[in-house]
Amino acid sequence: MKFLKTVLLAGAATALAGAASAQDGGGISNDAVKIGMILDMSGAYSSLDGQGSVAAVQMAIDEMGGTLGGKPIELLSADHQNKSDIGTSIARQWADQDNVDLILGGANSGVGIALQGITAEKNVAYINNGGASNALTNENCAPETALHWTYDTDALANGTAVAMVKEGNKSWYFITADYTFGHNLEKTAANAVKANGGEVVGQVAAPFPTADFSSFLLQAQGSGAQVIGLANAGTDTQNSVKQAQEFGIVQSGQKLASLLLFITDVDALGLDAAQGLTLTTGFYWDFDAKAREWSAKYEEKTGSKPSMVQAGMYSSALQYLKAVDAAGTDDPKKVIAQLKTMPIEDAFARNGKVRADGLMVHDMYLAQVKTPGESKEKWDYYKIIRTIPGDQAFQSIEDGLCEVAKKAQ
Repeated sequence: MKFLKTVLLAGAATALAGAASAQDGGGISNDAVKIGMILDMSGAYSSLDGQGSVAAVQMAIDEMGGTLGGKPIELLSADHQNKSDIGTSIARQWADQDNVDLILGGANSGVGIALQGITAEKNVAYINNGGASNALTNENCAPETALHWTYDTDALANGTAVAMVKEGNKSWYFITADYTFGHNLEKTAANAVKANGGEVVGQVAAPFPTADFSSFLLQAQGSGAQVIGLANAGTDTQNSVKQAQEFGIVQSGQKLASLLLFITDVDALGLDAAQGLTLTTGFYWDFDAKAREWSAKYEEKTGSKPSMVQAGMYSSALQYLKAVDAAGTDDPKKVIAQLKTMPIEDAFARNGKVRADGLMVHDMYLAQVKTPGESKEKWDYYKIIRTIPGDQAFQSIEDGLCEVAKKAQ
């Protein structure tokens, strides 16, 4: 199994003074804190995840000085190729042979759910960034060892779908990526549509990944629905939006609702194709001074602004390392327990907190893609319409299916 290994070492003089607490506790196992990233490095989600996520986590490690308690922080990364068996094989090797303390990634819900099961079995900390399925903190929850960080299907639906229905867009037809993520996103969006007085007139499942959406778009067009809901992501979203424009679907009056859109998608599409799309995001580089400062540093390293997954990777790695330092150990259950006591505030998160079910709840943002005339420069793509407080964006523990978390309340 090929993977990239980066060992980041810093002299004791560069380590944060607070890192001494981990050394005093004698709790760093195997003389290193090891973080492994299992990512989409080459597929449909690679532009929003991939090497950009590795760069973001390296920034978090650098911010902590490269060591904790005098022990080096090591970083591994590997490509899951959007296949659960490959992802779990890497995770088993890292747990059994390489003494990895934390696994990050799973920007594919099927892979992410599988990784969460393996890490719980192996007693390795796991933080999912990129997998949207709310099953991660519902029926598949593993709250002692696993967290869900950046967004989930509830937060996406409670932004985009609710906003569009309230604007009078009542009838919906879904084009859905035919795997766990797509079906979960469609279900939560459909529930939000119906709860707010709308109706779902049809649905079609498209194989993942798909280059040609023509037959699916023609079915959606023929349905007469006011809104075509795209329950997909990455290059699937890009292809479906481009082809909808080519077929004149948007020009004819039907609206597209991209239920999971990234700034990297908008950049690939161009504003001529993406303008006017409504979306929900957990991060925008130009949201405030803190986001702008960090994103400028990220762009210096990568040549682009970060997606919300890449910003979430940075946040989750940084907060994990702070929790290791505070707990004086890299024991996964103790670190996860420590994270649940900490306010989460950084370049990514506003008003963040980790709940008993493992969900990191934070503010989300309803946004609209600017027109070419409104954009002043490259990456100036979003208008933030409103902030959605975390307790409104995400499903409550009481309404969820994580029984362990309910009992812990």
